[in-house]
Amino acid sequence: MKTASTETKSELHKEVTSTFTENFFTTPSLIVRSPGRINLIGEHTDYNEGFVLPAAIDKHIYIAVAAREDDTIALVAGSLNEKFTASLSDLSKGKEGWPAYILGIVDQLQKQGYTIGGFNAVVNGNVPVGAGMSSSAAVECAVIFSLNELFDLKLDKLTMVKLAQQSENEFVGLKCGIMDMFASMFGKKNQVIKLDCRNLMYEYFPLELTDSKIVLFDTGVKHSLASGEYNIRRQQCEEGVGKLKIIYPEIKSLRDVNISMIEIHLKDKVPELIYNRCKYVVEEYYRVQTGCELLLRNDLPGFGKKMFATHEGLSHLYEVSCEELDFLVDMAKAEPAIIGARMMGGGFGGCTINIIEEVAIADIYKRFAAAYQNTFKTDLKMYVASPEEGTTLVERNF
Repeated sequence: MKTASTETKSELHKEVTSTFTENFFTTPSLIVRSPGRINLIGEHTDYNEGFVLPAAIDKHIYIAVAAREDDTIALVAGSLNEKFTASLSDLSKGKEGWPAYILGIVDQLQKQGYTIGGFNAVVNGNVPVGAGMSSSAAVECAVIFSLNELFDLKLDKLTMVKLAQQSENEFVGLKCGIMDMFASMFGKKNQVIKLDCRNLMYEYFPLELTDSKIVLFDTGVKHSLASGEYNIRRQQCEEGVGKLKIIYPEIKSLRDVNISMIEIHLKDKVPELIYNRCKYVVEEYYRVQTGCELLLRNDLPGFGKKMFATHEGLSHLYEVSCEELDFLVDMAKAEPAIIGARMMGGGFGGCTINIIEEVAIADIYKRFAAAYQNTFKTDLKMYVASPEEGTTLVERNF
């Protein structure tokens, strides 16, 4: 049976198809598209069992696949013009670089007892690498979705998300949370996902951007401090919880804590750093809740204020920002056409996420790029994004 999406084939769709045909001399059986993601609000709340508010975006990874009659896995990275070959019985050589994100899925499926065969695959996309839009999660979701279809594994979306996270944790070796894969798989057009990181319950909220766009400004600064400082922040939050458990033994994480508990039992009773970290997380927990209510009322200016408040907390209480991120957010505060702005991601570099009136984007970018170049001697990259559907089968040829 041959089916295809009714949408016009994108350039990436055409490219991944032609690259597959050039390398494997046949038509792919399946083409799957999986998006990158943004997080509107709710930063550093995931490991504290709070809420996050991500959305899939219109930047995608495409994968074209077909089954083989042997146990070989033949991979082509279209944009890199690189090839890699492994076998189902020996995935060890693929633990470095881009093949790891594909072979990790194979490894996880086999560990869980699912039977798959060898396959040919071409991967290509336009999710910027290193800009905090989770290109790796998009690849992983595309791969597990396509293998589920190709070998009729009958996995539901949540199971695929959990296996994708486990593959990155165990095979790639990055101890990431589940938000990136969840947003990539479950995204909906013009909506954000309120995800409860304690129990993975979720609901959708409208993000009506009629005259505005989501704009990311990329500092070009890499997260050199992020991994070590990330672990330190976790420890500091856990230390605060430990102090509060003496008084409230029922609490399990900062999710169970309110502002008055912090003000009464932590302020001036623990090191200021511990108080600050816990205060930020609990305030952010409530910001996500309020932010969702504002979206239901289509109150973008109110939501934008919450984004600015989040950045203040991340910069001054959680201390995961950097000079470049603060510079861009400070500039954003002075722009009437910028509805909200904050740093996005783990911190110490990466992007700011902004909601900007569409007619002003070009002018703002021109002025921001000039000021950024003058101050930091670095080019400022810009990405414009819109909330989009999650991982999708776009073509089937069998």
